[in-house]
Amino acid sequence: MVTQSPSITGISLIPIGLLLLVACLIAMLCRRFGLPYIVGLVVAGFLIALLPNSPSVPLSRDLIFNVLLPPLVFEAALQLDWKRFRSELALTLTLAFVGVGIATAVVAAGMHWIIGWSWIGASLFGVLIAATDPVSVIASFREMGCQPRVSMVVESESLLNDGVAAVGFAVLSAIAAGASPDLGTVIPTFMWTLGGGVAIGLAVSLAILLIVGRTDDPLVEITLTAIAAYGSFLAAERFHASGIISALAAGLLVGNAGKPALSDAGRDRVHWAWEFFAFLANSLVFILIGLNEAGQPLHRLGAVAIAVAIVLVLVGRALSIYPLSVLFHWSRWRLDSSYQHTLFWGGLRGALALALALAVPASVPERSAIILTAFVAVAFSILVQGLTMPWLIRRLGLSTSHGDNSPTANHA
Repeated sequence: MVTQSPSITGISLIPIGLLLLVACLIAMLCRRFGLPYIVGLVVAGFLIALLPNSPSVPLSRDLIFNVLLPPLVFEAALQLDWKRFRSELALTLTLAFVGVGIATAVVAAGMHWIIGWSWIGASLFGVLIAATDPVSVIASFREMGCQPRVSMVVESESLLNDGVAAVGFAVLSAIAAGASPDLGTVIPTFMWTLGGGVAIGLAVSLAILLIVGRTDDPLVEITLTAIAAYGSFLAAERFHASGIISALAAGLLVGNAGKPALSDAGRDRVHWAWEFFAFLANSLVFILIGLNEAGQPLHRLGAVAIAVAIVLVLVGRALSIYPLSVLFHWSRWRLDSSYQHTLFWGGLRGALALALALAVPASVPERSAIILTAFVAVAFSILVQGLTMPWLIRRLGLSTSHGDNSPTANHA
């Protein structure tokens, strides 16, 4: 009699358990040798994929969006201090909205004119790769122990432009699916995706906080915050708003206005529970990126297309940081050159870019090429930029003297 291994939605739980064991060992080794945790995970996943009979866990859009991304975005927002977040809002909103627009335009124009992609395909790739991924950025900056302001600016900008890119991608996907591209259609869609996400996130988290205030059981409080994270994200996606923006709004509200509602014992336990949830999700995200990277037929793109895509992504990021920083040079939001260099090179890409690439409508002619190119850009970002970020932070004098190198350390 043959027994099947336990699974959830078709994914076997045995490989997941083995991958988590590998992730724990990688975390221990990276902390011992002072290496970036996410780089170690991606490399480990890549090497595992080269082994005979290696576990197969597909990295799908649904797995990233519906399982792994909600707790990561919520936990990142949960840790943000509202007063410090608000104090940098003028700067980070500009970098997020205008910066994503600039980076998208640069990448889209380059992929259209140099590689020959259609405008819709080039634009979809431009917007999905233009935003830095908070999963990658926050995981890296927390373990490096950066100075408080640079951590706050980088993490806040990453979370916001992540949401803006997701909103832009949703609008472009609707156009690719046949929606009218005129302003009378695009602007309402954009406003609902963005504003609806905020409204749903605040409504769900406020309802949860009303229930939290009626209990002093830490386990119940942890469970309710988990409902706030997934409920806000999935409800927003269900109503065609931005789940990322919704989870961000929910996390900010629970992490700041929600503190008085939590019991004395619950505050610390909720904090540590979410540190654990983020560690699990981060571990799976990056080891799965490495595992799936090895199976991509990247030779189909060609060396020229790969080089062009990477250069365009870097140029787009540079033009979205340095010129915009000049606008704030004579204000209290002034960014030193060291901060600007950190924002530029620390603009890592990760699971979000892959999730959006996998969600490109089938009607787009370049869909397969977009997915492959996204894998290339993400791999370069993590393995090259991620590996050199600790050196850059030390070189620029931005690291704290007693940074904790653990993958869950929070220095925001």
